[in-house]
Amino acid sequence: MMNGPRSDMGRWGGSPWQPTDTPSPEPEPEPDRHPRHSSSSFWARCFGCCSCRNADDDWGGGSGSRGPGSSSGGHRPDSRGSDSRQPGSRGTGVNTAGDGTIQEGMLVVTGVNLLSSHSDQNRQEHHTDEFEYDELIVRRGQPFHIVLFLSRPYESSDHIALELLIGNNPEVGKGTHVIIPVGKGGSGGWKAQVTKANGQNLNLRVHTSPNSIIGKFQFTVRTRSDAGEFQLPFDPRNEIYILFNPWCPEDIVYVDREDWRQEYVLNESGRIYYGTEAQIGERTWNYGQFDHGVLDACLYILDRRGMPYGGRGDPISVSRVVSAMVNSLDDNGVLIGNWSGEYSQGTNPSAWVGSVEILLSYLRTGYSVPYGQCWVFAGVTTTVLRCLGLATRTVTNFNSAHDTDTSLTMDIYFDENMKPLEHLNHDSVWNFHVWNDCWMKRPDLPSGFDGWQVVDATPQETSSGIFCCGPCSVESIKNGLVYMKYDTSFIFAEVNSDKVYWQRQDDGSFKIVYVEEKAIGTLITTKAIGSNMRDDITHLYKHPEGSEAERKAVETAAAHGSKPNVYAMSNSAEDVVVQMETQDPVMGQDLTVCVVLSNRGSSHRTVNLHLYLSVTFYTGVTGPVFKDSKKEAVLAPGASERVVMPVAYQEYRSHLVDQGAMLLNVSGHVKESGQVLAKQHTFRLRTPDLSLTLLGAAVVGQECEVQIVFRNPLPVTLTNVVFRLEGSGLQRPKILNVGDIGGNETVTLRQTFVPVRPGPRQLIASLDSPQISQVHGVIQVDVAPASGGRGFSDTGGDSHSGETIPMASRGGA
Repeated sequence: MMNGPRSDMGRWGGSPWQPTDTPSPEPEPEPDRHPRHSSSSFWARCFGCCSCRNADDDWGGGSGSRGPGSSSGGHRPDSRGSDSRQPGSRGTGVNTAGDGTIQEGMLVVTGVNLLSSHSDQNRQEHHTDEFEYDELIVRRGQPFHIVLFLSRPYESSDHIALELLIGNNPEVGKGTHVIIPVGKGGSGGWKAQVTKANGQNLNLRVHTSPNSIIGKFQFTVRTRSDAGEFQLPFDPRNEIYILFNPWCPEDIVYVDREDWRQEYVLNESGRIYYGTEAQIGERTWNYGQFDHGVLDACLYILDRRGMPYGGRGDPISVSRVVSAMVNSLDDNGVLIGNWSGEYSQGTNPSAWVGSVEILLSYLRTGYSVPYGQCWVFAGVTTTVLRCLGLATRTVTNFNSAHDTDTSLTMDIYFDENMKPLEHLNHDSVWNFHVWNDCWMKRPDLPSGFDGWQVVDATPQETSSGIFCCGPCSVESIKNGLVYMKYDTSFIFAEVNSDKVYWQRQDDGSFKIVYVEEKAIGTLITTKAIGSNMRDDITHLYKHPEGSEAERKAVETAAAHGSKPNVYAMSNSAEDVVVQMETQDPVMGQDLTVCVVLSNRGSSHRTVNLHLYLSVTFYTGVTGPVFKDSKKEAVLAPGASERVVMPVAYQEYRSHLVDQGAMLLNVSGHVKESGQVLAKQHTFRLRTPDLSLTLLGAAVVGQECEVQIVFRNPLPVTLTNVVFRLEGSGLQRPKILNVGDIGGNETVTLRQTFVPVRPGPRQLIASLDSPQISQVHGVIQVDVAPASGGRGFSDTGGDSHSGETIPMASRGGA
C-alpha cells in the first residue's frame, strides 16, 4: 500500500525515484447503502448549499408510500435490465386505502405503455434510441408520450395525476416527488395533457421541467373519481430515466449547434492525444456511454458520493462531483491513480481502450478499479458526462504545468554549474495532460463566463479539501481571472504560466537567470467535430503568445499568486539562442540528440554547453541522469553550430519508464557576456501500432471476424502479453492472454464478435506487457441492419476476462 496520495514517485515532483510499493487494488469497504451524514461536509465545502426544485402541489392525500419496487439511493442498480418488458406493463390495482378493494365505477389503471422501445417516438425524439436499455429514457424540458390502459372510458369528472419519485425520502419541495395533474397547468414546466381518448385507452403528452433533477425515477398513477381513489403499484419496468437536455433552449446545458451535439453528446468514440507537441500520438477511446449498464454506473457514482438528490438538477454541482468521484482519492471513487510504473496488481493505464470495462467493474463490485492516469480519468469523465446529457470533450494540453505553490510560475532550480537540483524541483511540467471541457451556462458567475468549462478528474491538488477540479470557465482562464470559481488559478498555471530558471549563487541564495515565456501550454487540442482530425483550441484558452493581452493576463494572474513580484526580479537579455532539433526515434533503436546554438549578436561568442539526458514520466518526474556530454563552441557573428550526442539502445534500455519518454536538460553560459543558457526538451520513443483487418461483412446479429497483427520492435522477448478488444455496438470489453512474443517476432490472431447495433462503429484493440506499452489500433466497422430491418440484436458479446488465445501464426523479423 502507498503511504499517502503523494507517495507515488512517478506522479509527484520531489518524490524519491526509488520505487515504492504498488498502490494496492485490494477491496475497499462495501459501499454504504444509505445516505452518509458525512456527505454534508463535502457540500458545505464545495458548494455551500444546494438549490431545491419545486413541484406541483398535491391535489389530495399524502406523498404516497414507496412501493416494493423502490430502490434506495446508494444501492448498485442491477447491471442487466429486464428482458420481459411488455408494451403495456400491468399490475394489480389497489385503492388508496391499501385494502385491495376495487369499488364499482372506480377509475382503475390496468396498465401503462411508456412507448420506450428503441424505435418508438419517445426514444427517437429524445435522442436516446442508442441506449441499450428497455426502460424509458428521456431528456428534461422536452415532452414525451405515454398510454394509460383504464378499466373504463375516461370521463371529464375523473381526476388523474402522474407521480415521479426519486431518492429515499421523496419530497415535493425538493423536487424529488413530482405530482403532475393531467389536464391542468403545472408549475416549473411540469404538465400532462390528454392527446387522445379512445375507449379505455388514454394517450397523454407529458412535459418535464427543464430544471428537473436527473436520475432514475419511479413512476405511478393515481386516480380519483366519485367511486374512490386508486393508485397504480410501483413497477420496476415503469421506471423512467431523466437526463440533461442539450437540445432544450431552457436547459442551462443547451447547445445551439447540431453538429456539436452529435459530436459531444452522441458520439460513442473519440481520439485522445498524448506524447509531446513535436511528436503527437493519438489513440482511439471507446466512450461507450450507451452500452448497457453504463447509465446505471453513472448514477451510482452520484449515489456513492452521497450527492443530495435536490442538487442533481444542477450541472455545475454534478460535474464537480464527477470530477471528484472518477478518482479514488478521499472518496473510494472509480479509478485508482498509479504513476509508479508498477502495475502487477491491476491494469497498466496504457492498456485500457475505453471506459465501459472500468465503469461496469465499479458498478458490479463497488471497489475502485486499478489503475488510471490522466487520459483514463478524462476518458471516463467524458463517458459519464455525455451519458448524463452534458456536451463534453476530451482535451489535451501539451507542456502542462503543475504549480505546487500557487506562484503561477513554474520554478526550476539549478546549482552554481547549472545542474538541475531535483530535490527542489517540486513544480513539474507534464509532457501532456488530459482533462475535459463541458458546455453549460454559469448563473453562479458574472455574465460572460458561459460556454466551455474545464473539469479535471486527475487528482493533483485539493479543491476545498477534496481532490476535484472545476468546473472552471475557459473564458476566465484566458483572461487570467484566477479569483473566479472553481480552481481557475491552478488551471491557468497549467496553460499560461512562465517557466522561471533559478541559479544558486555562491552565498547560497538563488537568482533568476532566465524566464521562458512560451514553454507552457504550447498546444491545446481535441478531436475535431465530425472527423478524426485534430482541432487546435489553444486560442480559446489563451491570447496569442507574446501579445499584449497575453502578457497582461499572465501578470494579472501572477499578481494574485504567492510571488507577485517575480517579474521585477528577472533579467534575461541574450544574443545566443538554444534550439532543439526534433526527431522521431523508435523504441528499440539507437537515437541521436541534437542541439543547435545560434549567435544573433555582432561579436564572437564562446559557449560552454552541458547536456544531461534522463528518462522521465510524462508527468515531468525524472530519473537520474544516465548520459551527459560537455562541449565548448565558438560562434562567429550570425553563425550556428550543431552539438550532437549519440545514444545507443543498450544505454537507455534498462532506464525506460512508461511511454518511453526522455528529458534533455541543456545548460551553459556564454564566456564573453555571462549570459546563462537553460533549456529543457522532452521527446518520446515511438511504439508500433496494431494492424486490424475485418474479414467479411458486419451485420447485426451475425458473427464477424477480425484479424490483429503485431510486430515486436524490440530484440527482447515480450512476456505475459495481454490484448484488449472493445467497441460499442460491436464487442463488450474482452481480455485476451497470448503469452510471450519473441524478439522482433510478428504474431497474428483472429477474434470473432457479433454486432448488436447498426451503423459506423469503432473496434479498438490494445497490447500490453511489462516490456512495452502504449500499443494500440482501431478499425472502423460499418454494420448493416439485420434482415427484416431490426436495428438491435439481443445476442451481443459478453465480457470475457483472462481468455487464453493461441496465435494464428508467427513470423520472424
